[in-house]
Amino acid sequence: MTSNEAKYFDLMTTGIGYLSRVREITPTDGNPFLGITIAALRGSTDDAQYTHFDCVVSGQQAKDIVRQLQSAITEDRKVLVSFVLSDLIGQSFVFQHGDKAGEPGINLKARLLKIHWAKVDGESVFSRQAA
Repeated sequence: MTSNEAKYFDLMTTGIGYLSRVREITPTDGNPFLGITIAALRGSTDDAQYTHFDCVVSGQQAKDIVRQLQSAITEDRKVLVSFVLSDLIGQSFVFQHGDKAGEPGINLKARLLKIHWAKVDGESVFSRQAA
């Protein structure tokens, strides 16, 4: 018996970060999708650094949670989440304005699959039940 089931290699990224720039994106030649930026925390808790990910919100649970948090995000409240990303890719670009004009940069893009928990201004608003 043979299987024609598609097989994939999964590259998963987990972390904790702040949500911003929630938006509905309607491409000219595709279906609309929900987008969000995550400023992921890394490094020492005494001097945390940020890595930014531009994400397509893909998982249904993640879509539901992001939509619930949308007003807090647009009000610039501190929305902190534990997340799972997949399909991380980098796209190079050249800065057009500011101090870095003319310098190369990179956009990190991924799919937001899951949110394990969420806090708004330090108060827990969502916690995924253990399976």
